[in-house]
Amino acid sequence: MPWTPRLREAGPGRPADHADHTDHAELMQQVARGDKQAFSALYDALAPMVFGIVVKVVRDRAQSEEVAQEVMIDLWRQAARFRPEAGSVTTWASTIAHRRAVDRVRSAQAAADREQAQAAREHRTAFDEVAEEVETRLASEQVRRCLRGLTELQRQAVTLAYFGGLTYREVAQTLRTPLPTVKTRMRDGLIRLRDCMGVTA
Repeated sequence: MPWTPRLREAGPGRPADHADHTDHAELMQQVARGDKQAFSALYDALAPMVFGIVVKVVRDRAQSEEVAQEVMIDLWRQAARFRPEAGSVTTWASTIAHRRAVDRVRSAQAAADREQAQAAREHRTAFDEVAEEVETRLASEQVRRCLRGLTELQRQAVTLAYFGGLTYREVAQTLRTPLPTVKTRMRDGLIRLRDCMGVTA
């Protein structure tokens, strides 16, 4: 199992153990060969800068410390990929730090967006259920109010046919009323209901 550096808390202003700041490129080459002491020296030289870049993007200190540690681990693991001709170690570390910081912010924003979307869906579902219930109750109230505007025979005939599921003939038998009379009263009652409820077709 490859050695993983045990990182110290990152933070601005951490004193360096190597005051002479050994050339970063040379240190990186040594780190690429697995030199732990070289990595410790590189860590002390770069960690404050890395943390400073990260905290400017992430803002939150605790999260910034986590991201800074991740950046330093990246430097350890990717040391062999460093190419001096492509730029300085400082520039490379700065690029990784900024990318990591931006990724953390985007990840946090995506999580917040998902939570907000879920909350919105739950709110909308609850609202729709309430609205449907209110609409049903209002419609029922309107039907009852309109039924009260019919004659007794019209109301009984319509109720038995459309709410009781009876045929015209069964309604006539139930009400002991001639079938033609039931049909006429039901037709007139439905017209009045349609007008009362504002149905245009």
